[in-house]
Amino acid sequence: MRAFLVQLPSGVRYWTVMDEDLAVVPEADAFLRHVRFGKDQAELTTRTYAGHIALYLRWCIRTGRDWRVAAAELGMFIVWLKFGSKQVTGIDRPSGSGLVYPGPGAEAVREPARIQNILTGVRQFLLHGITAKTVPSHVMAQMYEVAENWDLPEQARGEDVTGYRMRPRYRVQVPRKKGERASDREIVELFLACRNARDQFIVLLLGRAGLRPGGAAGLRREDMHFMPDSSALGCPKKGSHLHTLRRDNVNGAWAKRQLTAAPGRWKPVDHLGARLRSVRPGADGAAARAGQRLRAGEPVHRAARCDR
Repeated sequence: MRAFLVQLPSGVRYWTVMDEDLAVVPEADAFLRHVRFGKDQAELTTRTYAGHIALYLRWCIRTGRDWRVAAAELGMFIVWLKFGSKQVTGIDRPSGSGLVYPGPGAEAVREPARIQNILTGVRQFLLHGITAKTVPSHVMAQMYEVAENWDLPEQARGEDVTGYRMRPRYRVQVPRKKGERASDREIVELFLACRNARDQFIVLLLGRAGLRPGGAAGLRREDMHFMPDSSALGCPKKGSHLHTLRRDNVNGAWAKRQLTAAPGRWKPVDHLGARLRSVRPGADGAAARAGQRLRAGEPVHRAARCDR
């Protein structure tokens, strides 16, 4: 079982799952097409789900389980993921039985957060199978259990008066980690290590404007409003800013879905980002010419470079 990229005649791409005979797994393909086209999620989302489903199907095949009803033994799947080496869980069939026998002092191969993400993808795959009648309905009870909702915040409980909710039966405790922001010194060091104006501009956007990598790589010239007044461009927002829009890009960049991004979520940009976008001292204005090569309607690309 392996994840495989599919490109349609229209140019739209998504990931699917192929078996050892290089044939598409119909149930997995139907789910991944639903994720990509039915729910309008990103190509990278289908790639992530395809990897999760491939791991689950490998485990079922190598341990002699039927994937349709193996949800009752997801606890063993967790152990397989946690301690299974690349030779056991990888694409190539292992030379042995494919089973995992963790002994005392065995080191985990995957982090709890990674395993939890895989379980989420597998549950979504099986839920889609229940809806499509390819998975028995009793599998729902194998994956979820009824639990009280007293531990949820009031906003999550909403107007529910029953006091109960559905909770995943198999889960991994993920340690809570506070997000760490790069220090100003680290940002400056990364900025100085860049070899072209494009990379320096992206570093500043990530460090000072708070953009995600997908949003920064998908920026287009018309998204950058670095004038004090952009009303001439049809934008009522004052001051230097930029917009992140979720759309298909030729470079594969995909902005994170934003529920409040209509017509486009804006991010303020300080004077450093605006200055670097317009001109960069040295190189006889080559940075400005690199910025001009960013044509309207196209995202950031490798041609817009200014080598030192």
